[in-house]
Amino acid sequence: MNKNAKLWMLPLAGSLAFAAAARGQESTPTLERAYLDSTNRLTVSLRFGLNITGKFKGIGSSLNPANAPAPGKYADGYVLTDVSGNFGGQTWNWGYQNASQVGASGANSIDFHNYTASGFPKSSSGDDSPYIGCEVTYDYEIGVKEDWHHLAYGIEAAANYMPISFNTSSSYNGAINEQTDTYGYTSGTTPPGAPYAGSYDGPGFVINVPRIGTATTVIPGATLVSHQNFYANLWGFRLGPYVEAPVTEKLSLHASGGFALGMLDADASWTETLTVPGNGSTTTRGSGKNFEVLCGFYAGLDAIYHFNEKWGVDVGAQFQDLGTYDHNFGGRTAQLDLSQSIFIQAGVSYSF
Repeated sequence: MNKNAKLWMLPLAGSLAFAAAARGQESTPTLERAYLDSTNRLTVSLRFGLNITGKFKGIGSSLNPANAPAPGKYADGYVLTDVSGNFGGQTWNWGYQNASQVGASGANSIDFHNYTASGFPKSSSGDDSPYIGCEVTYDYEIGVKEDWHHLAYGIEAAANYMPISFNTSSSYNGAINEQTDTYGYTSGTTPPGAPYAGSYDGPGFVINVPRIGTATTVIPGATLVSHQNFYANLWGFRLGPYVEAPVTEKLSLHASGGFALGMLDADASWTETLTVPGNGSTTTRGSGKNFEVLCGFYAGLDAIYHFNEKWGVDVGAQFQDLGTYDHNFGGRTAQLDLSQSIFIQAGVSYSF
């Protein structure tokens, strides 16, 4: 038997042990309760999610030397092949972002930059729990062990909903390595003002290819500012056995455990701005949507107080493991840990 199966059986075993102990008592009180005859119960609850954490991974991934951009692509522009195949050693399929790039290495030149660094943190955590949701639970009683202190047993099914969101913002400072590639253009011509983006088909202003020089320097005082947002709707379902033992004439303990299913509809976005002293700022961004089904298990314990044969209140706690959600949203990975979730719930029950 695997670990998960053992865990969800714990509340069931505990309830059976409780019932057996009660059976061994010399004097067991007679419980005359009309609700013992009800085989169906419907409960509507508010649900509070705890111990749910999230984080974004891949912050500053563009600075990782292992993620160097393709040839001709830069943090502040691009120089690529045009429709003519760069006929005559020139291309109009190029673009740049900052006016400071023009003439930085001499007359009739444009500089393009890429950056690498190893000291920037690569993840940022966020935790906006507790989260608030709702749940509808249906209990069907299969039978009652009269000689086990009226221990009832049956099947429990539930559907729930909970919105989940977290946001992170962070700022990092440090030295980075700057690679500068310099390209020339024809004397007597003037490049379009920044920002400029030429196309593959053109026509447009042409610059000379290949590059005429490259250099690498270390620049202190660079700043990386990152913002991430994650929003999701979590639709959940539970199914498993339950046992219920009376404590007093109106109070009972209810233990359940079994299979849990989650459907996560997620939406994430992020922006990242790198500011290099003397070279201005470059901003990258990404976003995306994702739908994923998560499977796991749950175990719960509730206290139910019966006002009368129909109505009662239900207060309880559940442990649920749906694993860890992990998805890449356009260059940034969002991670949501649902492997140790705790849910506190309170609701109204109706027996019939």
